[in-house]
Amino acid sequence: MKIIGIHDGHNASACLLEDGVVRAALQEERLTRVKNENCFPHRSVRWLLESTGTDPGEVDLVAMHSVHMPYGMTQQEILKEFAESQTLKSQVKQVLKKTPANALFRSGRRSSRIEDIRKAGLPEGRAVFLDHHTCHAAAAYYGSPWRGDKVLILTNDGAGDDLCASVRVGSGGRLEPPIATVDWSHSLGLIYAQITFVMGMVPNEHEYKLMGMAPYAPEKGAKIAYDRFKELLVFDNGAGLTWKRKNGVPHTYYSYRFLRDLVERMRFDWICAGLQQFTEEHLAQWAKSAIRTTGVRKVALGGGVFMNVKANKRIYELPELDGLFVFPSCGDEMNAIGAAFLAYANERMREGRPFEIPPLGDVYWGPEPENAEIEKMAPELRAKGCAVEKPADIETTVADMLAAGEVVARAAGRMEFGARALGNRSILADPTRQDVVRIINDMIKNRDFWMPFAPAMLAERSDEYVVNPKRMDAPYMIMTFDTTEKVGEFPAGVQPYDRTARPQFVHRNQNPAFHKIVSRFAEKTGRAVVLNTSFNLHGYPIVCTAADAIDVLLRSGLENLAVGEYLIRKTRGG
Repeated sequence: MKIIGIHDGHNASACLLEDGVVRAALQEERLTRVKNENCFPHRSVRWLLESTGTDPGEVDLVAMHSVHMPYGMTQQEILKEFAESQTLKSQVKQVLKKTPANALFRSGRRSSRIEDIRKAGLPEGRAVFLDHHTCHAAAAYYGSPWRGDKVLILTNDGAGDDLCASVRVGSGGRLEPPIATVDWSHSLGLIYAQITFVMGMVPNEHEYKLMGMAPYAPEKGAKIAYDRFKELLVFDNGAGLTWKRKNGVPHTYYSYRFLRDLVERMRFDWICAGLQQFTEEHLAQWAKSAIRTTGVRKVALGGGVFMNVKANKRIYELPELDGLFVFPSCGDEMNAIGAAFLAYANERMREGRPFEIPPLGDVYWGPEPENAEIEKMAPELRAKGCAVEKPADIETTVADMLAAGEVVARAAGRMEFGARALGNRSILADPTRQDVVRIINDMIKNRDFWMPFAPAMLAERSDEYVVNPKRMDAPYMIMTFDTTEKVGEFPAGVQPYDRTARPQFVHRNQNPAFHKIVSRFAEKTGRAVVLNTSFNLHGYPIVCTAADAIDVLLRSGLENLAVGEYLIRKTRGG
């Protein structure tokens, strides 16, 4: 059975699932080069079909995430929407959503989505529209490593199909109906997004910057801000599985002015720290209550709020929890996969047939650089002062360059899915170099000065570097850990103030080539960890093709690029 999963909203994506296994998946931004592209993923669908040799007629189902998906907005339109989120215009919108006009609007939007399916060449008659949070739950449950055990599934995001959170259990390959849900008007994720906007940053994109600033705030100032935020939401008086806004707090989507006034004239680091503490404590208390209510101690998480890696750490540290799985890049982009998983499971159960969705392994589901493309560009590169070589062993060459203190960008193998660069579209360096963060920022990244980079370490030696008492696997950079006494071996890859790290555990069976690079680096230096940050220009998506990678090399201060089987170096000021 072949299923195309579609997410046609913010950070649009598509995947091809065949008999329960993801064969390919891609975010639209990687092809259009517009970060967080918000649209129907036409180009991604075309790539899925062409790269896998799939005829549209072979597609059994088109799994659309969300029963209702709002029309796409550009970044400027999103900023305008947030700025107007507590005005007369927004009040009119709230009223209209409670009238028959809303049903008419949603019907029109459904028709436009069906038309998009048709334009993509897919069979619109085989489309199914699936609940947003159930898709998040399906991705988390079927992606988790547990089969045969009950799994507690928590979903949390800004909003989707009028909800912001859900609690349910998965067992025996089936998702049970939700035990509890939270209406989107009480959204924790939207509070975080609104404060991101209040801080002068882009909501739905820059929330991680507030999380990164939080550790720097003094404890006294953080508490002042926290005491204000904790008055926004209150858990129910029963099991603690749901929450609501306290009296006087407006619908969180329509709360810009209220939240702006809440933090007015408060120091920026206090705001970040107070908001982060509030988020961590709220989510940890929620998870604790859900474990206590259900008795299920293995937990899977999905939804954009769980991109907050520090909150994930707090949940992981709960004594009530035995195991944790967080779907990689768990924002709405994951729902192309979640929708496909859900549609496959539903169809097999409807037919009364057994089915298997294997636990998630690697997520290298995208395009691979083509050597022919590099060879075609080689004469022009040499004319611009670049050396173009084809080493006998590109991985060993890259590792030796890293050990010699050089910074190397790498675009090789199939592109990883999601927000995190996992070695195949990464900028790599020796993390002992105290100056390497400044060097990489000056070269290409231009990240905010307080934001940390991340380490990639051999999975088999990860215990040397991070504290991981419950033996959680962490191949996706979706968790932070405290570091060990060996933190001095990768100071450029940790949060400078609290010394936590957001690692990638590199497994030989998931990425043999990248594992070889880190292994060779370990042989040369004794240190089984390298610095890994995403390969992109600031404000642009991660590179996809060989041409993308070469373009970034030429437009930036990068000097070394390993692309496909080739090594390109700038010379003579190239």
